[in-house]
Order: sequence, then C-alpha cells, then structure tokens
Amino acid sequence: MTAVTVDELLTRELRDDRTALVDATGREFDHHWLCTTSWKAGNFLRHSGVRKGVTVGIVGENPLALLAFLGTSMLEGTTRFEPPTDLTDVDDVRALVAPVDDLEAGRYDLPRGAQRVGYGAKPTEPDIHHFDAGVWSENPSFPPLDIDPETVLLTDGDRTVTHKTALEAAAELIDDYGLEAGDRVVVRAPLSDPRAVVAGVLTPLLAEGVIVLAGDDAETATEDGAYAVSSESVPESTRIELDDVSLP
Repeated sequence: MTAVTVDELLTRELRDDRTALVDATGREFDHHWLCTTSWKAGNFLRHSGVRKGVTVGIVGENPLALLAFLGTSMLEGTTRFEPPTDLTDVDDVRALVAPVDDLEAGRYDLPRGAQRVGYGAKPTEPDIHHFDAGVWSENPSFPPLDIDPETVLLTDGDRTVTHKTALEAAAELIDDYGLEAGDRVVVRAPLSDPRAVVAGVLTPLLAEGVIVLAGDDAETATEDGAYAVSSESVPESTRIELDDVSLP
C-alpha cells in the first residue's frame, strides 16, 4: 500500500472486518470501525474549529485519543500528543482533547478561544464538549479530501512532521523490518514523541497490520511475532527502535 497523506489510510475501500486496533484491555476493533469512526471524529472536531493551520492537543493513549488524532489529520490540523499543561502562550492551539476529569479539575490552561473536548465521563461543565457522545452521533461519512502532503501532521513543540515525511518514514520501517499485513505493532513508547506515532500508528496502518495500544494488562501485546515500538527491553520478539524512524 502506498500513501502520502493519512486520509489515504482511511478510505472507504479499506473498510472490512480485519483487526486494525487492539486496546490495552485486549478489545479488538476492525478496519471498518476505525475508518468510519475516524470520519465521525473529524466531523465532530470540525465543530470545535479544527482546520488547517491549527494545533490540537491530545492527552492519552487509547482508542478515543487515536480517533482524535486521525480526525484532526483529515481536517489538515496538527496534533500534539501530551502537551504541557500551560498552553496559554501557544496561539495555534485551537482545541484540547483530554479526559473529562482532567479538564474539570482545571489541569490545563488554554489560549483564549480554544475549545475543551473531553472524553470519558459525561461533563458537568457546559463548555466542555463531550467527545464520546459527539462522535457516536456524527455522520459516518466524510467529504472528499485533497490534502497537500506537505501539510504539518505532528509536532512535539520543537519540530514538525508533515504527512509526506511521516508516511515515507513509515514505508522505510516496513521495508527495514519486513512488516506484513496482519502483523501486530505494540506501542510501548510515548506518543508525545512523533517517532512513536510514526512507528506505532502509521506504520501498521500503512502495512495493513494491527496497532496495539499497550498497557500493564495488555495481554494480547506479547504474542509471539509481535513487534514493539520502544528503545528499552520489551517482551515482544522484535523491537522497532525509535532511532530507526527517519524524521528530520
């Protein structure tokens, strides 16, 4: 599979019942769910002002956080995983997607006009948009896209990574490690590092493999033959080193 923008990994033709994602509890989600729900996430985030040229902070490493990333990418926005708690001086941050409990506790300070989007428990504060409920009620389709491959996809606050650069790096990893369709790639490095997003999310999507979001109880993550994205010792049979991810 070849792709130069992330939306090409979520096309209508790729909707089928093959497993695309496994969460930390071992729950599996298929490609049909991932594609359709990513479109719904994009439709929902559009209402919160996400568009080209703005940044969305995303807190967490779970299916909803991943959907927020993919939805943002289809809106030509930039994702910053695990942003700092004080974002008041980061003018391009348009929305923050985080657990409702964190938002209601006032853990994050946002620039004026930025939207708070919470997942998990239903918010009690009216200015927190409920991501879970909003996504499930959105239209499960998305308008045709024509994203410039040079559009910025990811940032860690210091560097930026475009769609094209990220997917070229993912393609290199597929060749270097011999990834094939159905192979599981376990995310054991923080998504705040763009290299972990490329290796752990985009690479298995491009290879038509399986993203495994690891946690302490991620029993399915340690199967024989699984790859792990990490720079430390892991239980999986093969480790994808972050230093092998070719980003500028």
